[in-house]
Amino acid sequence: MIRGLAHVCFTVSDLKRAEAFYGGALGLKVAFEFLNNEGRRTGLYLKAGPRCFIELFEGKPVAAPQGISFRHICLEVSDINAVVRDLRQRGIKVGDVSLGKDQSYQAWLSDPDGNAIELHHYTPQSWQAPHLD
Repeated sequence: MIRGLAHVCFTVSDLKRAEAFYGGALGLKVAFEFLNNEGRRTGLYLKAGPRCFIELFEGKPVAAPQGISFRHICLEVSDINAVVRDLRQRGIKVGDVSLGKDQSYQAWLSDPDGNAIELHHYTPQSWQAPHLD
């Protein structure tokens, strides 16, 4: 019934700044944009993997209502040490790489609006490994 995760969506306070972070710093490519009736860009889709996107809309982010359980998004990377090194060279604050309980490597950062992002690198011992195909 479910094919996969299609997209996650964030309201961002500054669309250009968010695009610079997700598109520039993280290297995601813009798939398409949303324009209002005056032709002003109000949102965009960024490709985050096969059939997977991050959707951004400009607006006023609001605090999550009590009881909302969202914690973070997780992006799979092929070489976590290289990605962390590259992001740090670009001035992005990224936590140290660590091996999680699931036997996958992880490092943490936040987008310009404070949304938590986990970078995730599977290992042959990752608990997810038997389920990746």
